[in-house]
Amino acid sequence: MVLLSFLTHLAVGANLLAQAPLVNSLALYQNRATTSLEDFIASESPIALQGILNNIGSAGSNAVGVALGLVVASPSKENPDYFDTWTRDSALTFKALVDAFIAGNTNLRNLIESYIYAQAQLQILPNLSGNLSNGLGLGEPKFEVDGTAFTAPWGRPQRDGPALRATALIAYSRWLISNGDISFVTSVTWPIISNDLSFVGQYWNWTTYDLWEETLGSSFFTTAVQHRALVEGSALAEQIGRSCASCGQAPQILCFLGSYWDGNHVAGNQNEDNQRSRKDLNTILGIIHTFDPSAENCDTTTFQPCSDIALANHKVVSDSFRTIFSVNAGIPEGSGVGIGRYPEDTYQGGNPWYLGTMAAAEQLYDALYQWNKIGSLEVSSTSLAFFQDFSPSVVTGVYTSSSPTYTTLVSAIKTYADSYMSLVQKYTPSDGSLAEQFNRHDGTPLSASNLTWSYASFLTAVAARDGVVPASWGEPSSNVVPSVCAGSTATGTYLTPTATAPLPPCTAVTSVVVAFNVAETTSYGQNIFLAGNITQLGSWNTVDAVALSAVDYQAEYPRWYGTVDLPAGTALQYKYVEKRVDGSSIFEGGANREFVVEGGLCG
Repeated sequence: MVLLSFLTHLAVGANLLAQAPLVNSLALYQNRATTSLEDFIASESPIALQGILNNIGSAGSNAVGVALGLVVASPSKENPDYFDTWTRDSALTFKALVDAFIAGNTNLRNLIESYIYAQAQLQILPNLSGNLSNGLGLGEPKFEVDGTAFTAPWGRPQRDGPALRATALIAYSRWLISNGDISFVTSVTWPIISNDLSFVGQYWNWTTYDLWEETLGSSFFTTAVQHRALVEGSALAEQIGRSCASCGQAPQILCFLGSYWDGNHVAGNQNEDNQRSRKDLNTILGIIHTFDPSAENCDTTTFQPCSDIALANHKVVSDSFRTIFSVNAGIPEGSGVGIGRYPEDTYQGGNPWYLGTMAAAEQLYDALYQWNKIGSLEVSSTSLAFFQDFSPSVVTGVYTSSSPTYTTLVSAIKTYADSYMSLVQKYTPSDGSLAEQFNRHDGTPLSASNLTWSYASFLTAVAARDGVVPASWGEPSSNVVPSVCAGSTATGTYLTPTATAPLPPCTAVTSVVVAFNVAETTSYGQNIFLAGNITQLGSWNTVDAVALSAVDYQAEYPRWYGTVDLPAGTALQYKYVEKRVDGSSIFEGGANREFVVEGGLCG
């Protein structure tokens, strides 16, 4: 049995404690709404985190046979077969986990370092894209789950993975440095990061398959994340006394990035010939993954979420799906819809994607954060149509946070963002599992089940909604387009990472101590208990319910608290119960609360 951390940082020495969602009031005597977005987020958040952990080797319940630290895209093995590990998906997933770790979920550290060691092994693995000697092997999109090369035909190379992996490792490295562990950075993470940055600097202007693995050309998503990686890579190199010659290509990548704006929307791809409209979800994904909370304004050169071109693009891309999916029928402009990859998509029938719909919400949450930080918003001729969905009479101009127009627009856009999440809620099954897509006609989940990227997208969208933002990647000092643009590259230097020794074998956690907290004002003789559908919680029998302690009870914060040792991976339902001096018991109103105990972790 070990102690783990969940949602809040409650570290005690070397031990960590899992925590069920905090409840501010029992509402014992009232029927509370059970289908609100807040209720959905509270119940889905632990499910999404567990969904990720289940798909990570070697202890994940859906990752049997998967090497330590590798992430499977999905446990689905047929129609479609996603039981492989993609560099891109893994990096995006672990960036979300690193951010959660930095925010306080410290039990993720061993898992993060398992990922780092696993990526060092993959960097040196010869594959059909090449090998490490000239860096070309870093463009290999995916590998077998045992860490060997994937040798079947595929859309290769894909040049976004190294940039995204560098970003994930840079975020962790900066945390290590701030906590006094620069040696791990210089000896373990930097050699891996350096190889990836060299690859980006050398091959950014070469053609690539896009993140959908279908189009060979230039992809907005790839270009955007490449620019970010070189900027923050340069800063890390300086911080640890290393050099990054390839990082000097960042201004030229930024120059090229601007060419994706076509005057109406952001072109998802360039230099390709697929007869598509270029309206593409990859543009919204690129925008949210290069959001910088320290950006000083709604900068257009880096396509910040609140910039007029990013907002105009959001409207064009969203509206392109408004009439083609039956699940979107009758939903007016200014309300969230199911978002697919691109309007012409036919994969699995062409459907809305969970991660796409949540990405649309996340961009809006990011924009709201930026407007609040700046203290104003600007309506330009470019973004006018976007804002008119919420205030038809609005005109171009700058509106300060003290103005009624600002208040009206911000409130409406928050509701708009939530409507995307509510659509995800509507089509999420009762067990909380998130597939890749939901059916365009009736919303039934389909394609790959338990998609890791879907779960990660839920967590990042919710964090953005809560105003929990990642660290700056350096946008304020890297948003100036050079006067002369050229497709230059820098020949990279590639060295075998020193972190080639695997971590000790993972011992799967079997038992977790979960903390339950509730704030409820009580009178003398009244006590709060915990009852649930499992034996450890009394199987709904109030006689065997778990007594909570009022040792920390204060008038200003009437806290009732208790811990229960539960099997890892257990899905449970529970309610708080008030026991009165006369011996009667009253369950709180509303639907049963749900919680999934973390599993798939190393002890």
